[in-house]
Amino acid sequence: MSSELEYIKSPIEQELKIFEEKFRESMRSKVSLLDTIMTYIVKRKGKQMRPLLVMHCAKMFGDINESTYRGASLVELLHTATLVHDDVVDDANVRRGYFSINALWKNKIAVLVGDYLLSKGLLLSLKNKDHQALEILSSAVEQMSEGELLQMEKARKLDITEDVYFDIITKKTASLLASCCGIGAASTTDSEEVIENVRQMGLDIGIAFQIKDDLFDYGDNNVGKPTGIDIVENKMTLPLIYSLNKSSSSERKKIIRIMKKDKKSKQEIKEVIQFVKEKGGIDYATDRMHSYKQSALNQLNKLPATGSTSYLESLINYVINRKK
Repeated sequence: MSSELEYIKSPIEQELKIFEEKFRESMRSKVSLLDTIMTYIVKRKGKQMRPLLVMHCAKMFGDINESTYRGASLVELLHTATLVHDDVVDDANVRRGYFSINALWKNKIAVLVGDYLLSKGLLLSLKNKDHQALEILSSAVEQMSEGELLQMEKARKLDITEDVYFDIITKKTASLLASCCGIGAASTTDSEEVIENVRQMGLDIGIAFQIKDDLFDYGDNNVGKPTGIDIVENKMTLPLIYSLNKSSSSERKKIIRIMKKDKKSKQEIKEVIQFVKEKGGIDYATDRMHSYKQSALNQLNKLPATGSTSYLESLINYVINRKK
């Protein structure tokens, strides 16, 4: 784990341990197969960025409480459900270096596991009357589904403009990080204006996060996904969209022809990566990522400074400095 992430976790280490226990408890089932799969899912935990956002945003306005823990669990249950379903849709066999649920237990069980996680999250909120948290997250689920379907629709024609790209990533990725921030704040403040400002900060963080993910596709460093995977999957990301807009008609046709192929050779993938680098797509996307990071910091600075402010600042910087 990076020292930056350790620093961000340091003031809430105890609370994170409590959260992990509560999260594990929220997933329990009397069906032994389900319980085995839930134990496997808990073992695969990632960087815990979403619970970190929930808790630090809560700490800005009060003490982390039961409502905060439930909010963090709700987000993680929903996020995990979407990942399990995504792996089925993408026919992916690996997730975070572990075999995916569908790889080990097949698609039918994986879909039902995703449904189970979603229902657990909904019930956790309803039983405790956390209606605001549920409303914030339900809105994110709606947007995530729309974003995913919009991306699929556009992938067929490869006609994604920059505006459509930002619409897709705002819905598909940023909406969930925004809900983490909003749910955290809502657990310790009643101010609708403050909750909305914090949620907007989360949107900017989420957009910067996704652009960073897109940039990994063109990097040579050892990252969480193999270089060129978006190209293989016909995904039109910001570096490529910008580069196509800066190219001649013949260059554009050539790259689009490669992108439309179901099977691309290593040489063709290299060609697309080289094209993007030469047209300035990497630099442009990096600049846009930094501008969203700055927007998130500006939103943070508008809020009253507290002990959590510097940790949130570090978390926003970590989003664009991470290596995977």
